[in-house]
Amino acid sequence: MEPPNAQAGARGAPQLLVLALLLGAQPGTQAEVQVSVPPLVEVMRGEPVTLDCTPLGAHDHFVLEWFLADRSGARHLLASAELQGSEIQARVHNSRGRNPPYQLDSRGRLVLAKAQVGDEQDYVCVVRAGAAGTAEATARLQVFAKPEATEVSPNKGTVSVMDEFAQEIATCNSRNGNPAPQIIWYRNRQALQVPMEVNPESYMTSRTVREASGLLSLTSTLYLRVHKADQDALFHCSAHYHLPKGQHGHLDSPSFNLTLHYPTEHVQFWVDSPSTTEGWVREGDSVHLSCRGDGSSISEYAFYRLQDKQENTLQTNYDGHFTLEGVQRSQSGTYGCRVEDYDAADDAELSQTLELRVAYLDPIELSNKEELSLPLGSSIATNCSVQGLPTPALRWMKDSVPLGEGPTLSLSFVTFDSAGTYICEASMPTVPLLSRTQALKLLVEGSPELRPEEIQPKVEGSWREGDEVRLVCSARGYPEPKLSWNQLGGSPAEPAPGGQGWVSSSLTLKVTSALSQEGVFCEASNPHGTTKHVFHFGTVAPQTSQAGVAVMAVAVSVGLLLLVVAAFYCMRRKGRSSRQAEKGALPPGKPELSHSGSPRTEQTGLLTGSASGGVRHGSGGFRDEC
Repeated sequence: MEPPNAQAGARGAPQLLVLALLLGAQPGTQAEVQVSVPPLVEVMRGEPVTLDCTPLGAHDHFVLEWFLADRSGARHLLASAELQGSEIQARVHNSRGRNPPYQLDSRGRLVLAKAQVGDEQDYVCVVRAGAAGTAEATARLQVFAKPEATEVSPNKGTVSVMDEFAQEIATCNSRNGNPAPQIIWYRNRQALQVPMEVNPESYMTSRTVREASGLLSLTSTLYLRVHKADQDALFHCSAHYHLPKGQHGHLDSPSFNLTLHYPTEHVQFWVDSPSTTEGWVREGDSVHLSCRGDGSSISEYAFYRLQDKQENTLQTNYDGHFTLEGVQRSQSGTYGCRVEDYDAADDAELSQTLELRVAYLDPIELSNKEELSLPLGSSIATNCSVQGLPTPALRWMKDSVPLGEGPTLSLSFVTFDSAGTYICEASMPTVPLLSRTQALKLLVEGSPELRPEEIQPKVEGSWREGDEVRLVCSARGYPEPKLSWNQLGGSPAEPAPGGQGWVSSSLTLKVTSALSQEGVFCEASNPHGTTKHVFHFGTVAPQTSQAGVAVMAVAVSVGLLLLVVAAFYCMRRKGRSSRQAEKGALPPGKPELSHSGSPRTEQTGLLTGSASGGVRHGSGGFRDEC
């Protein structure tokens, strides 16, 4: 049936095609008709596709027909186009149930709006040009469809390596593709070359199904004879498919492992913890022994100890661990582990042994007592000894400073500096955390050694009365010396900074002339003797300059006080004279009365004005001086 717009499209024939045909025509000449059709057209499913058919040569009239050739070779007319003059009339005859239907464009090309898998056939274009003859060409349409994600279904059971034939490993599915993809199997990212023929080692089977949509689904099943090395192998399958223009793609399935059953072939037996690089364990530690077979099944582990070539069973379990709590030196020896695997081969080594070596270190013993007293200047050689396995190394130290390797400590002409604590250390290089120490305290007896802290020297005569000075004396010896001063105020003896047995005492006092003559001494004493040190100051100058300044200050203060008193007295006298002048002068010869009424003489004044003793207003009187 012709679509409604077919004739309308035909009436709009392209002018370029008509023009080309007209220009190519030569009057009086009729060329043989030829047609150009692409032999293969590739398209992705769902995309539009156009099949081109171009008549070659100049023809005034021709009929172009499109046929569908089925697999039997029969042809079915789909559409036709007729060129009359300058117009092409197109018509779709039969779409054969296709949806959407076939179309012809303005150039007579067959258009498929959405390519479908069912469109994958041969399309024949026939051109009839009257006297010029008939020509035809075939275009094959190939429709590609990318398959869905690849799915794999591995064998969920246990695959035994003991089977002598290939077993099912997994099934791979690639659905709805076109053309049918190719499935390839991989182990550890390496492609497996698996034949299709059944054999004991490996093969695969494939089955292709055409879905109702026309798309193809492929199923592949892999069969392998597995080995122990496949226990950690990663398997997957991949669907490889084709695309237009010779392109390719692939879709990988998720990777999967197999659960294998394989018997024990070898056994490992070791000291798990704690142990050293040399294989020693410390006495008193909890020692963990571990045993592991390389079989897949859960096996029984039997732990035993070899004594006099006899196996003494210690423990049997399924986890492969055995612990010796607080191991002792007597437990050194040969221990073994055996795996009970009844599927193992007859020649399989199912047991292993190891030597357990327990390291121990006894307390250190000294050839002398732990506290030793020696006279000053004497000599001594002392030893330390220890029992242990492996053989321990001995050395002596004092104040964390190594004195020498070996068990012997030799001291010659001991001094007070030799006193202190000496440490004998026993250690084992092969067992780093196993060591012991023993202390020896050495006391050096002798008369005290005195160490004064000298005062800063001064130029002769620079010390003065009252200068303050701090004197310090330090002493050492054994028994500890007592420190005393010939002056009062000395501090109690205390350990001096820096240690080494020194004690110190200080005395703070003021310098006097008497001290400069006698000196100040400190004394250290113990049952072995007494040691004294005298501090000298030289000449001590008196504080003369300071006394003169004090006297002068007192004199100036007294003078100022007298001046103030004199000024006050002068002001009072002047005021009284003014009041008397206002009352009038006294008669001649009448004496001036005092406040008590008696005649007041000039002797009542503070100072006299003349030798006669009268009160004068002359220049020699006190009143005039004021």
